[in-house]
Amino acid sequence: MMMNRWQLFAWGVAALVLVPVAVSFSSFTQLDGDILAHLSAFVLPELVLNTFWLIVGVGLGVAVLGVSLAWLVAMCEFAGRRWFEWALLLPLALPAYVSAFVAIDLLDFSGPLLSWLRSTWGISGLPEIRSRAGVIGVMSLALYPYVYLISKTAFATQGAMALEAAQTLGLSRRQGFFRVALPMARPWIVAGLMLALMETLADFGTVAIFNYDTFTTAIYKAWYSLFSLPAAAQLASVLILFVLMAVVIEQRSRAHMRFGAVGRSSAARRIQLGAVQSWLALGYASSVLLLGFGIPVGQLLLWTWQAGALDLDARYWGFAWHSVMLAALGTLLVLSVALLLAYAGRKQPGTGMAWAQRIATLGYAFPGAVLAVGLFIPIATLDNWLVDNARAWFGYQSSDILKGSLLVMLLAYLVRFLAVGFGPVNNGLQRITNHIDEAARSLGLGSKGLLSRVHLPMLRASLQTAAALTFVDLMKEMPITLMTRPFGWDTLAVRVFEMTSEGQWERAALPSLAIVVAGIVPILLLIRRGAHAHD
Repeated sequence: MMMNRWQLFAWGVAALVLVPVAVSFSSFTQLDGDILAHLSAFVLPELVLNTFWLIVGVGLGVAVLGVSLAWLVAMCEFAGRRWFEWALLLPLALPAYVSAFVAIDLLDFSGPLLSWLRSTWGISGLPEIRSRAGVIGVMSLALYPYVYLISKTAFATQGAMALEAAQTLGLSRRQGFFRVALPMARPWIVAGLMLALMETLADFGTVAIFNYDTFTTAIYKAWYSLFSLPAAAQLASVLILFVLMAVVIEQRSRAHMRFGAVGRSSAARRIQLGAVQSWLALGYASSVLLLGFGIPVGQLLLWTWQAGALDLDARYWGFAWHSVMLAALGTLLVLSVALLLAYAGRKQPGTGMAWAQRIATLGYAFPGAVLAVGLFIPIATLDNWLVDNARAWFGYQSSDILKGSLLVMLLAYLVRFLAVGFGPVNNGLQRITNHIDEAARSLGLGSKGLLSRVHLPMLRASLQTAAALTFVDLMKEMPITLMTRPFGWDTLAVRVFEMTSEGQWERAALPSLAIVVAGIVPILLLIRRGAHAHD
């Protein structure tokens, strides 16, 4: 059966997502024996080991922090609980690579804290921050909100009745948590954990600042140090295998699980903590928030006060303008494609369309470095063909047509962040029942009128949420921009990378603070939506 335009569009977007995968694996047809021998002997073993321990460490870290904080906020009553309910989301606004250079400055051997401990108290021999434990700790504090946000919803919707039912069977509260509440919340916890692990695999800035070599840093070095795009693509293919394995494991772990809610809400049945327990809960939540957000932002403010005026010049405003413009263009592109993709599923539902949508939104699982390499290679090949023919046909003398444009970067943005825009838009579209469509058609509206005069107004809140989340993700994005930007198109994130690469933490503070301020927007949006949901 011939596909109609909606199916062609959906599968066209899915094909775009599969291009980096195909390019990465096809690179093995261009093997360079010397480079491959070097990678196999000296690079790959370290990358696999480093990546494995990073996934294990960050996975444990975000699971412990996210689940424990979610349980406290959703199920226990203690001083400051309502404030912590939203404040514990603030580390989402702080890119992990920003927390990384702040932590290194404060906790390095020559940093102010360890120097003070040695001189005042004679304390020495503390663990090094520039270590595997250091990068795991920083990333756990930055990424735990993914688990916290989803787990909190799971515990709150279970209700305290599940815990009370466990106690009637002779279980203590501790046993009820581990044997009833935690297993019931497992699908939500796994979903949040997988988001955090995807971000861990995709991270470039944090591991680069710590000089902790993973596949993302190796891909960058293969491209810009070894000048070998095939080698970068081959490393990208190995990283894709890691990502796909994680996706398969996550889906299989939940494939045959069925869970139901027990009780409507835990609000009226929260556990009343005693005085000591309440103070311990307050201290624990405060410590996590202080380490994950308060101290890094405070240090950024101090550095900006001390040295920000030096960088607040025309170049800085150029970085800010490039960041805002690229984020706005990327957001517009993502929202347009997300809306059409969601609408295609509404117009042509079925198994084929569901698979097309699933593949089209798989790009969020691919690290930016993989997408940069996987999209640059085919576009560079097409560009060379265009240049050769333009020279032969029209006497065109430029060496670049597509490579010197924003095309590669915007396409990589689209593939990477389409899932961020698609989720809210598709959820909002599914809430619009077919009865509304039938009523609009009975009044004489066609497909275009139905979309513009009925669906778009009703999707306003969903589109605003998708736009805010996509915009801020693009403001923080580093590897795609760093590896594919045209000459002179530096952004705030690129400026942070350049300054931290040279060890100039103070000069990285101003652009970092601007990114953090932009990151507060979706947090406030999530809080506002959560408040309306509970009204």
